[in-house]
Amino acid sequence: MKISDFDFSELNNIDDIYAVKILLCYFLNKVNRPVTPNQLLEIATSTNIVNYFSYNHAVESMLENGLICETEIDGELNYKLTEKGRIGAEEFKTMAPKSARERILTEGLRFFARLKNENTVSFEIFENEKGCEIKCTCVDNELKLMELKLFAPDMEQAELIKNKIRMNPQGFYQKVMDFVLDNEEYVPNVKD
Repeated sequence: MKISDFDFSELNNIDDIYAVKILLCYFLNKVNRPVTPNQLLEIATSTNIVNYFSYNHAVESMLENGLICETEIDGELNYKLTEKGRIGAEEFKTMAPKSARERILTEGLRFFARLKNENTVSFEIFENEKGCEIKCTCVDNELKLMELKLFAPDMEQAELIKNKIRMNPQGFYQKVMDFVLDNEEYVPNVKD
């Protein structure tokens, strides 16, 4: 058997329900925050480590066994790790492969960073006869930190600018502020 004949997809998908439960408890313990059922489903299945059916079976069992509980936050259902789930995550984490634990945690942190980015920056794109105007507003809680309008020659470029800023709005804001604070008056070079 050659290595090219080997099916590596088996290594990526955990179908042992006990390992899936431990993996989910591990993740909830590490992020230490309630998550909605849709958020947890997206994080767990987007890594291709857990399939949809194993995820659902594991979550049902976790609820029945008291590893997680349902709680309502701002009118929305959330899963929260119980003390029993926390102890299980710490004592049995090695029953879920290290690579799976790292991948689900990385995906979860990226997911929550995207959510935060979406809440800290907003965009409006207006088309006009010369191209597009992108209005970018950066906020921190209720405080408007910056409102900036940029020009793009077409909608494709406007969307590119929007997506680049959205990837790291805090970094964008910091670079703008660094430039403003370091900006100096132009002094022409008159030496010949």
